[in-house]
Amino acid sequence: MVILLLPFPVKAFSSSATSTVLMDMDSHRVLYSNNRNQVRSVASISKIMTAILAVESGKLEEEVEIGEEILKAYGSAIYIKVGEHMKLKDLVYGLMLRSGNDAALAIANYVGGSVERFVLMMNEKAKEIGMSNTTFHNPSGLDETDKGNLSTAYDMALLTSYAMKNAEYKEIVKTKKHSVKTDCNYYIWHNKNKMLSIYPYSTGGKTGYTEIAKRTLVSTASKNGLNLVAVTLNDGNDWNDHKNLMEEAYETYTNYPILKKGEIIIDEETHYLNETLYIKNDVTYPIKETEKNMISIKYELEKKKDYNNHDSIGKVMIYFGDELIKEEPVYIQKAKEKKEPFLKKLKKWFDSLW
Repeated sequence: MVILLLPFPVKAFSSSATSTVLMDMDSHRVLYSNNRNQVRSVASISKIMTAILAVESGKLEEEVEIGEEILKAYGSAIYIKVGEHMKLKDLVYGLMLRSGNDAALAIANYVGGSVERFVLMMNEKAKEIGMSNTTFHNPSGLDETDKGNLSTAYDMALLTSYAMKNAEYKEIVKTKKHSVKTDCNYYIWHNKNKMLSIYPYSTGGKTGYTEIAKRTLVSTASKNGLNLVAVTLNDGNDWNDHKNLMEEAYETYTNYPILKKGEIIIDEETHYLNETLYIKNDVTYPIKETEKNMISIKYELEKKKDYNNHDSIGKVMIYFGDELIKEEPVYIQKAKEKKEPFLKKLKKWFDSLW
């Protein structure tokens, strides 16, 4: 008998992109990357920033009169007309589902007061989010006179993680089809993001392409409590790469529960012995099965003499190896005073009369 010992195929994270990031959106842990901080033109995935600024403006239900700024648009469009009236929310749908460059200019002009002011807002927001290698020059992502929007796979993953915390934004980017009637036209838009059709756990994203940037793609997915974002820049096989990256992550990582919100027990704590200590949020972290022993927890509590119910009296710090990955405030709930029995109170009252 001859037994052939063939090696089992070993799966590994990979992509054919120039730059790649696969990130957990909740913890920002990078699960896989390649040239994550290489600055490149990112094309229409820039519109994620345009969309979230529009959503956060609080003006989604307001009606926009389309101005002459759209006459400067070229490339992909939703074909709106000067003088047409459309809700800002519908413009954002046209922006994200069909990558309308005309919609980008109309949104920028309305939300920012001018396209130029809106671009300043984009860069201010990028700094706020921590996008340290990003510069926006326009709201669409077009490479205008070699001044396209410059960013990195890592920064775009940070931006998407931020945007996906907004319920309105999440609803828009997961939509496969949107229709709207205006005073000039009736539109039906189908989402260009094929991940929504080919991958069952897909929750949104944005496509992009210019001659300089080549194919760019952001996609998000959720499964078993693990919320992921994948970003590829210059990737001719992006649909397959994103699907494979997501699947490999879900096979490899678990959203490991570290602490549950509510009461916490600290064995060595004696100062607040009669009170209840608690945290307000669940704490989880994506880890491999072999990484569980790398999680450690440390408490730092102030020894306050005077405190009120629900005051913060310290913090809990969670480490992954030597890296601090999360801090949560620790709050206090005072022990309830026991009510004196009615008959005992009545007896005291009678005694006080004598």
